[in-house]
Amino acid sequence: MKKYIYKVSALVLFAGVLFTSCDPEIEGFEPSKGAKLDFTKYVAVGNSLTAGYQDRGLYREGQLNSYPAILAQQFAFVGGGAFVQPLFTEAQANGTGYLKLTGFNPPANPGASPSPILTPVTTNLAVRTDVAPLPGGPRLTKFTDTVNNLGVPGMSVLSSFTPVYGGINPHFERLLTDAEVGQKNYITKVGESQPTFFTLWLGNNDVLTYATNGAVADPNNPFSGLTPAAQFQQIYGALVATLTKGGEVEGVIANIPDVTSVPFFKTVTLAAVRASAGNQDLNIYFKDGETTRIIAAGDLIPLSTQSALGRVDMIQTPNGTAPIPHGFHPLNPLNDNEVLDVNEVKEVTDHTKVLNDIIAQVAAANKIPVFDVNKYFNERFAKPFVLNGVVYSSSFITGNIFSLDGIHLTPRGAAIVANEFINVINKNYGASVPKVDETQYRAIPLP
Repeated sequence: MKKYIYKVSALVLFAGVLFTSCDPEIEGFEPSKGAKLDFTKYVAVGNSLTAGYQDRGLYREGQLNSYPAILAQQFAFVGGGAFVQPLFTEAQANGTGYLKLTGFNPPANPGASPSPILTPVTTNLAVRTDVAPLPGGPRLTKFTDTVNNLGVPGMSVLSSFTPVYGGINPHFERLLTDAEVGQKNYITKVGESQPTFFTLWLGNNDVLTYATNGAVADPNNPFSGLTPAAQFQQIYGALVATLTKGGEVEGVIANIPDVTSVPFFKTVTLAAVRASAGNQDLNIYFKDGETTRIIAAGDLIPLSTQSALGRVDMIQTPNGTAPIPHGFHPLNPLNDNEVLDVNEVKEVTDHTKVLNDIIAQVAAANKIPVFDVNKYFNERFAKPFVLNGVVYSSSFITGNIFSLDGIHLTPRGAAIVANEFINVINKNYGASVPKVDETQYRAIPLP
């Protein structure tokens, strides 16, 4: 297994990222699949987190270090079979393209933090130019062989039931033959995989897409709102029934994390913006419906808004056109979709609870254990924690768990999540699947 070694940087906030350690060997530990489990054909069902998406893109390294790939590696100790992923080739290893940390800009003012320089990687892509793009983006090189990792970036419970989604999402279209595009839905594709064991982590995008767009649904995208509970329950029930085959197949279900707990929503704070601007009295204004108000406690500024914050626009004023920084004046406030305000945060978290209650009910009805990711994320990231001598947190870049998009996992984060899946498997099925040494996987490489 490959170790990743980084150059030491004075910008590291936690010394823990510079050290690696190994899990202690447990004397007398005997790997076992238990009495009920059959890992001969493990299939992973889910979205971008399952696919190995990270750094705002899907690329080969992320695929190779996805949590299902790590799980399959550990299942091999207890009779697990081959695990095929729809990998991009080495010649097209950069897949869709992604972000890379290439440096830091020095702080503009005393007390401010250096700002990261994130550079898009645009070479060796798997993007097709011989055909027209789909509504969801450029088409990708096909991979229509049978696969075990069915993670599809962008997939939601709502879209999993819709055949037309194969003609919208290039990640799903990639897994279908031309004849199947627009004709076969994701649940049917899942059913064809015939697993002997499965993990299911789907439902995040039934709230996340809405949340990351500031609680504004795109009228041209029927999958951009909060999925209604009744539809979610019907489709999710059908998906689990397809996987379990009436109790014949075992697995683990993961629920929906609190999407507002990730760095995407925790990095651009009022205090950080004021420190960067060198003005402790600076206010940030945004459109709240028909009114304009000042950012206050409980309002969240998404990471995607950072680049627009302070942008100078020419705005019409009573005295004529004037240059006004975006968000720093009531005449040029942030747009509604650039902020998740306190009421919208509650809307998203309340709906997440409703959907997680449905997941729990469906799982219980099918006697499938649940990995409570929501509880795990909230408890783990309430404050920094130490695991095997390394400090982890929900901090952007230095927290080690989340990649450069502030939402998806680093390989290290994927390994930690894989170990939590293993904990649930061992506890509920009487198995002894060995856990992985998470320190053997990289966090964010420093330039």
